[in-house]
Amino acid sequence: MASGKLFRAIIMGAPGSGKGTVSGRIVKAFSLKHISSGDLLRANIEKRTELGLIADKYIREGKLVPDIYITKCILSELEQIRSHSWLLDGFPRTREQADDLWNQERIDSVINLDVPFEVIIERIQSRWVHLPSGRVYNVGFNDPKTPGRDDVTGEPLSQRPDDTPTAVRKRLEVYDACTRPINEYFDKKGVLVTFKGSTTDEIWPHVRKYLEAKIQ
Repeated sequence: MASGKLFRAIIMGAPGSGKGTVSGRIVKAFSLKHISSGDLLRANIEKRTELGLIADKYIREGKLVPDIYITKCILSELEQIRSHSWLLDGFPRTREQADDLWNQERIDSVINLDVPFEVIIERIQSRWVHLPSGRVYNVGFNDPKTPGRDDVTGEPLSQRPDDTPTAVRKRLEVYDACTRPINEYFDKKGVLVTFKGSTTDEIWPHVRKYLEAKIQ
């Protein structure tokens, strides 16, 4: 970043909203550290830390890792990078987590991506995955070179069973119900900014312009 000013942001967006792509562009363009709650949890499990062992136990039992452990994991990580600017992805997921985070860290911006549900459902319907590698293709946007085949291995692509329109809509409704109180919380704090659009390329220029003005 051009100046020594620290900048701390959160990115919010429904599954399929393009949050991962926008996050990657933000991190690259503004040299922020990317803190993903999912990646952080997986790293703790791989390193077999105390938190990782606890999380692994819950996951193996098919249970969600309790909020208290996720919060502890994130806040501990942020404590260690106080001298860096960062973008937080996947946290907070509850009003209580938002409160815990706000009380420990100064949050400059909460970037909320607002993509119509119908657009997301259509996008996910056209998504095909190479399951062994996780490579994702989208028909009409990021097509495989050979229809139905992975570009690298030539192996067949498949659709995830939970990517049906009904399942996707249910996930989006759950996401909306969970995140609305969080967005309202940050809106009252004066740090929420929402970017509406149907595609990443449509949304990104506005996000970039906003951040260029904020990070000076």
